[in-house]
Amino acid sequence: MTFGGRAPGPALPAWIRSRRMQLGELHEIKRRMRSGGLHTVCEEARCPNRSECFSRGTATFLINGRVCTRSCSYCTIAHGRPSALDPDEPRQLVEAVVEMGLEHVVITAVDRDDLSDGGAGVFVSCIEGLRELEKPPAVEVLTPDFRGDMAAVDLIIEAGPEVYNHNVETVPRLYLQVRRSGRYKWAMEVLGRVAERAPEVIRKSGLMVGLGENRDEVAEVLGDLRNAGCQVVTIGQYLQPTAQQIEVARYWSPEEFDDLEKVGRELGLEVFAGPFVRSSYRAEEAFLHVVGQG
Repeated sequence: MTFGGRAPGPALPAWIRSRRMQLGELHEIKRRMRSGGLHTVCEEARCPNRSECFSRGTATFLINGRVCTRSCSYCTIAHGRPSALDPDEPRQLVEAVVEMGLEHVVITAVDRDDLSDGGAGVFVSCIEGLRELEKPPAVEVLTPDFRGDMAAVDLIIEAGPEVYNHNVETVPRLYLQVRRSGRYKWAMEVLGRVAERAPEVIRKSGLMVGLGENRDEVAEVLGDLRNAGCQVVTIGQYLQPTAQQIEVARYWSPEEFDDLEKVGRELGLEVFAGPFVRSSYRAEEAFLHVVGQG
């Protein structure tokens, strides 16, 4: 496995090349975030949907700083030794939500293995601040695995988000290559804990394809997620952000994504699959769809 200075991967298919950025909306949301000292995972991870989501006035807030204590091979977020937490971050997030008029807020975070609670307390502060608004938005959290520390998961559950998302990201065989500091077991335990302690909270997960997995492996992950109590799964094509990240093994076709949705539905999951689907892509629509079925 080599990154940078390597032979190019497979050519971009037409359905990937057709994506275009809407730069006006992109710059406007970036301005709002910078003015409040905030960051989005959309920018830090170079999500291909960021201009579309920004044009809809939505974004996924990145908390606990912008430096991650882990170095996953697919991710562009800076890694290393993080600085101290910013005590104003929850307040700044709430103010940005009010300014943007959001009805559905997605909050995620860098891994903070240097903190005793893994950064769970900041999630709680953000949720509590949003609950104090005159018209509180629906809150979706996308959390780290907290190295299997269920006490951290419990803190966030008790704060009462509407959606608890933890991404499994890839199939078990590829974990050491893709998520060196993560464990497949931890991912399932997080989702299982939410299902056990807060069955009213929607459980959600996501994974990427194109890293070398096969259909049977993805189907097995979907089964494991269902057994863990997960309800909603997003599946998207991995796109190498820069030459420093792991290369794409292959591009899955739109028809293959349709097949994965069918596999998930047969298991009783609500699956959103497509080349540009990401865990927070059109999160509000997915939430309302699932709630409407309840």
